[in-house]
Amino acid sequence: MSTLLETFEKKQIERLTGKKRIPTFRPGDTLKITIRITEGDKSRLQAFEGMCIARKNNSVNSNFTVRKLSHGEGVERVFPLFSPIIEKIEVIRKGDVRRAKLYYLRDRTGKSARIADRDRGDEVDQYSIIEEAPVEEVISNEKASSEQAQEVETSKEVAPEDTKVEEKKEEAPAEEAENKTDEQS
Repeated sequence: MSTLLETFEKKQIERLTGKKRIPTFRPGDTLKITIRITEGDKSRLQAFEGMCIARKNNSVNSNFTVRKLSHGEGVERVFPLFSPIIEKIEVIRKGDVRRAKLYYLRDRTGKSARIADRDRGDEVDQYSIIEEAPVEEVISNEKASSEQAQEVETSKEVAPEDTKVEEKKEEAPAEEAENKTDEQS
């Protein structure tokens, strides 16, 4: 029963992340989340930049909390990881922390609220864009593979050397005649 639910959730995650990439990030990282805001019939993009202080990984129900200071007041927002309103997530800085939840930052201000930088190198995206091959490429690949198969079959056939030489002699004058007609026109 649980495997059925897991497979359904995996399909939903693939469907939701098929057109966008979600980078690998952890608590302590500074993120810039671009959100699509719809007001009436108009929509616009708005950025929310702050530090990730918590992350909950629970399949489709995954979410993360971002905290920023706005005019001296702390603002926290919880984002569902697979929400359709999130256009883009960017990792601005990578933080060096040893905890999973950074709720202690709520009580701190100034230097004590800072997180040291950490160089984790280039990390692979947690969920990247699923690229589907266009139909034309698939067809051309099939044609190329069929042409290669035909070449292999013809090379397997062994013909006497005399006939090969005669074939080459016959092809050469035909090509020269075609070149002459092209030059005349």
